[in-house]
Amino acid sequence: MKPPVVELADVYLKFGDNEILRGVNLRVEDGERLVVLGQSGGGKSTILRLILGMLQPTSGSVRVRGHEIPHMSRRRLNLLRQRIGMVYQYSALISSMTVRDNLALPLEELTRKKRKEMDELIVKNLQRVGMEEHLDKLPSELSGGMRKRVSLARAMMLEPELILYDEPSAGLDPIISSVIDELMVAVSEHSGAASIIVTHELESAFKVATRMTMLYEGVIIADGTPDEFRQHPDERVRNFIEGTPPEDLSFDI
Repeated sequence: MKPPVVELADVYLKFGDNEILRGVNLRVEDGERLVVLGQSGGGKSTILRLILGMLQPTSGSVRVRGHEIPHMSRRRLNLLRQRIGMVYQYSALISSMTVRDNLALPLEELTRKKRKEMDELIVKNLQRVGMEEHLDKLPSELSGGMRKRVSLARAMMLEPELILYDEPSAGLDPIISSVIDELMVAVSEHSGAASIIVTHELESAFKVATRMTMLYEGVIIADGTPDEFRQHPDERVRNFIEGTPPEDLSFDI
């Protein structure tokens, strides 16, 4: 039996006196689309950085497929990262490279595939996101939504077991956001890859999630299906979902 795709156990993270995460426990299985909700600056994206090994926890365990991330050598960590796709908040495409070259980059750096095989994979993944006609364009020639779709295609180039999304709808209009949501679901269902989606866009969250978790002041206070979140008894969860401030918040105007 395979270990979970991702498992965080009793994870704490501190920067000086600032405690970002306080005893976080999280488990993600194959095919799940886990949406991580929470206030801005509350540690959501920090979880992604821990999974990628970009940050080390102060204490606790961070595992990907049973491998303890903080204890891995740089070489083994880079090998493991080949199984993880990342879609960044602002696409993070290299501005001086064409769409084709941006997608080729992970294959050139991490595999020994021949050019013909790389080109076939590039076209296949661009077709998945409806961007195959834009192979030779630069990122500056694309709209924000188009850049996001290219970023998603790039994340799929190494056929990952896990795709991480950091605010995938940020800066997009509602129609394009809906397109990105549909693509995330389609990629998940086609590939079987697990997904972790960090977002504060509630409409998007409820569309894509098979499971949701909410981080509040460094602690996970809720975890369940979208339907369970809609009816959650915790006032902090309801306030977040309904967009209403806490009762004890007042203004003197």
